Amino acid sequence: MHTYGLFFLVALAIGGVAWVFIYPILSGERKTERRMASVSRSEPVAARPTRASAKPRREQIEGTLKELEERQKKAKSVPLSVRLTQAGLDWSKNRFIMTAAGLGVAAFIVAFFLGAGLIAALGFGFAAGCGFPFWLLSFLKKRREARFLQNFPDAVDVIIRGIKAGLPLLDSLKVISADAVEPVRSEFRGIIETQTIGMPLGDACLKLYERMPVAEANFFGIVVSIQQRAGGNLSEALGNLSRVLRDRKKMKAKIQAMSMEAKASASIIGALPIAVMTLVYITSPSYIEILWIAPLGRLMLACCGAWMAVGVFVMRKMINFDF
Repeated sequence: MHTYGLFFLVALAIGGVAWVFIYPILSGERKTERRMASVSRSEPVAARPTRASAKPRREQIEGTLKELEERQKKAKSVPLSVRLTQAGLDWSKNRFIMTAAGLGVAAFIVAFFLGAGLIAALGFGFAAGCGFPFWLLSFLKKRREARFLQNFPDAVDVIIRGIKAGLPLLDSLKVISADAVEPVRSEFRGIIETQTIGMPLGDACLKLYERMPVAEANFFGIVVSIQQRAGGNLSEALGNLSRVLRDRKKMKAKIQAMSMEAKASASIIGALPIAVMTLVYITSPSYIEILWIAPLGRLMLACCGAWMAVGVFVMRKMINFDF
């Protein structure tokens, strides 16, 4: 009886300690108290920068674009339906899943009947069903974003000329949705359709970032939204954005030109072992067949493939420049 009473008292003490120290953290009370303290704390107001110390407007826009890129990298994964839209596919989510499952089953059956074994067939099926479709989706998304960024500065210039000529912003967007190239035309047509159903034009431009998740589209939506709500010289802001976009294109092209030699060298180094092994197999098959016939040869081949993969990934990291 005393043991049960002692156990009850110990459990009650532990529960009380947990209630005092752990419950505020789990329930969010500690976070709420810190937020209320930060809001209620009085801080000196920073002095307004003078014209001489203020940064040029172009540098401010470049800094904003860089900040938006960092925010985009930290963003959580988007749903599959949104990724399909970003890739330019009109597929439904169920259709994509069924297609991926069909590819996986087909790859498993082919590998199993070719004598690859159950484990290897499962690996091929998993790669074809879960790896290849999502890789292809990411590839289509990046290619569509590159095409959009290639023609987006021209579309912004059309908007600037239309505004300076006296056209409303909506009419300038309609010109782009009718005459621009894909995917700029379809994206701006989406803005027009969203605005037609009753959404304000600024909010409709902000929706562009959901379909085209690049920093330039996000900044364009922010500029238009702020101008629609607070007013301002939209042609000047879009002109600065157009110059920044074109400078970024020039910088990207210059980086690609400077890194082309390194990319060519990496491609040759990565393809050299496979080319040599193919040539040796064509000239003297019995000399190299031991690599996939003997168990030790298979182990050596797997180790060499792993090390080659590590080397290729390291070279890819070295020649891909972020700016």
